[in-house]
Amino acid sequence: MKYKAVFLDRDGVINIDHAYVHKIEEFEFIDGVFEACQRFIEQGYKIVVVTNQSGIGRGYYDEAQFKALTDWMCAQFLDHNVKIDGVYYCPHHPKKAQPEYLVDCNCRKPHPGMLLQAIEEHNIDPTQSIMVGDKGSDMEAATAAGVKTKVLVRSGQNLDETDMSAADLVCESLSGVPDIVLKGA
Repeated sequence: MKYKAVFLDRDGVINIDHAYVHKIEEFEFIDGVFEACQRFIEQGYKIVVVTNQSGIGRGYYDEAQFKALTDWMCAQFLDHNVKIDGVYYCPHHPKKAQPEYLVDCNCRKPHPGMLLQAIEEHNIDPTQSIMVGDKGSDMEAATAAGVKTKVLVRSGQNLDETDMSAADLVCESLSGVPDIVLKGA
């Protein structure tokens, strides 16, 4: 059996993007995130996080710090009856990273590697799935992975027409996505 999923970018979709967030005290959930995820789960969606984390590659924080924050974040979701089925991250950067992370990889969005890995590992049908991101690179990765619905959230970003044209829908934040996407379901 194939599953459907909602792929979520992290910074700017789940939490306010304060740039290179890696400490619990810096992590601020965006209003309505838990409720939106609950609604998707009620409709049979898995929740998967796909996030570029070049702060690791740049040496601002390490993978252990990222894992600790991720474990805490997932526990907060569980406290709100939301299971995060997977968290995929890319620590690389093709130009601005320490040598071991200085890689032009297939996992860094706009490349689809993280989504493709999640699709394979969780038996996800991308043609029944949704990507929610706050940048054009999120939309490009979803398109390359064959994800059916691409939703761009404004979340404080300065989006240009190119970013918005790559999306099927544009919302203010994740909290408005279920109303728009699920009304046709």
